[in-house]
Amino acid sequence: MEPVKVGLLGLGTVGGGTVNVLSRNAEEITRRAGRGIQVCCAATRDPHKVRSCNTEGIWLTTNPHEVVTDPQAEIIVELMGGTDLARTLVLKAIAEGKHVVTANKALIALYGNEIFTAAQKAGVMVAFEAAVGGGIPIIKALREGLAGNHIEWLAGIINGTSNFILTEMRDKGCDFAEALLDAQHRGYAEANPTFDVEGIDAAHKLTILASIAFGIPLQFEQVYTEGIGGMTREDIDYAGQLGYRIKHLGIARRVVGGIELRVHPTLIPYRRLIANVDGVMNAILVKGDAVGPTLYYGPGAGSDPTASAVVADLVDVVRALTSDPENRVPHLAFQPHALAEIPILSMEEVKTAYYLRMRAVDRPGVLAEVTRVFGDQSISIEAILQKEPAAGENHVPIIILTQPVLERNMNEAIRRIEALKSIEGSVTRIRLETLC
Repeated sequence: MEPVKVGLLGLGTVGGGTVNVLSRNAEEITRRAGRGIQVCCAATRDPHKVRSCNTEGIWLTTNPHEVVTDPQAEIIVELMGGTDLARTLVLKAIAEGKHVVTANKALIALYGNEIFTAAQKAGVMVAFEAAVGGGIPIIKALREGLAGNHIEWLAGIINGTSNFILTEMRDKGCDFAEALLDAQHRGYAEANPTFDVEGIDAAHKLTILASIAFGIPLQFEQVYTEGIGGMTREDIDYAGQLGYRIKHLGIARRVVGGIELRVHPTLIPYRRLIANVDGVMNAILVKGDAVGPTLYYGPGAGSDPTASAVVADLVDVVRALTSDPENRVPHLAFQPHALAEIPILSMEEVKTAYYLRMRAVDRPGVLAEVTRVFGDQSISIEAILQKEPAAGENHVPIIILTQPVLERNMNEAIRRIEALKSIEGSVTRIRLETLC
């Protein structure tokens, strides 16, 4: 039987890795898919560039539209990044009756609802395993492996750059700026790292995970997003003294009244497995009602790991080429007509525990003033850590862990505490999750 021909949009790190994996594991892939899979054409900015893959037998062009319309290509693999041109090309491929594989998390998070509707009407597949977690097969796990579960919540370290920076700050005692510079020198962070350190990349991925976990439309604009730029060595050290580690998490939780979608720095107990995921590695913890908590761990980026997910999608598409479109696994796990319009909670409606750090005048009665504010807002204190003042200082750091409370109550408590004459400056607030 003739191999299935594939057109690549993008021949960079992941595109080159995809060509290499298809070539290196050709026999194994054929045994799994039932047919061979070959790249027949690829769009690239520079066809003459020296590459990490062998492009012999692959027609190279600088015009991506030519790849989409190439009659040989039955499957289009979009690895360009960005959203505007990628969206145009993916919708064009679908209109041409071609299946699509993409690693573009922003494309799916922002335009997935439109793309999946078009694919459903055209009877083609859009596969996107590589969009979240690099080589971790989390999409397939959520969509198929956990299909018998009512997913209660998920929490993930889904951006390797932020995780690397927080790990460096903890292990080397450096500040945020130093750790970011190191990440850039190692190639883990872009020259403009905004998408990573401000949580936008993680929010794209959380949007996709939550949609599949809960059967809701993709709603990136509803994700509360907070980056790691405000993290300090001081807070990382105090968290460690209290038995916690700080991780940049994407959290989606089903609660009475709606769904929480949030990305922010989070204290988690150091004994949790996910608290010990360091460097550029990713991990997603998923809690299902039947299976309980399950953890998925692996490299979140890189040539071969991401290519692993792309090729897995290609195998799935090839397997489904002759199947009835109505009986394929739905793009977002649930049947399109069964997606639910469950409200997404505002951050003020979220209930969680907190780590708070403040600088207080070193005199009797100050702590009583602070705890009185907490009492007025029905906030229970879990632990207090008060440090000795530094030499020549008349202010002391006070660290407080609270029990879970509505964010709106905490916002009011912080406002009142910052207004106290005995408190200097702003109160540092980091949310805390036990993940159990």
